[in-house]
Amino acid sequence: MSTKDVANTYNELTNKSVERINALGELNLKLAETMASRQMEVMNMLMDQGVRMMNLVSEAKGYNDLYKGQVDMAKEIAERMMEESKANVKLVNEMREGYRSWMDTAVAEAKDGGNAVRNAVTS
Repeated sequence: MSTKDVANTYNELTNKSVERINALGELNLKLAETMASRQMEVMNMLMDQGVRMMNLVSEAKGYNDLYKGQVDMAKEIAERMMEESKANVKLVNEMREGYRSWMDTAVAEAKDGGNAVRNAVTS
């Protein structure tokens, strides 16, 4: 193999490596955006719950109304948080698959790159 062919092989491997790193960056960015969005949704839900609690306290006609309202709100928020937890588990599984796919591709390309370098150097 000529020097030009060896240089082309290294350039090709470098370009593939940059593409892999960019793909990892995109995967990380997608995860960060999704998690930030979900966290904001949960914070909004908790803020709404706080406002509802303040309204309940100010509008309750007596201790029994207040207690019943608090129990109902606690039940509702617990159910909603459980739904959020299940959605987060699903998201984590999806992201795990994304990272696994990225890693499998990176390892396969590294093996191919090793073979290409070996062939470029020994030929």
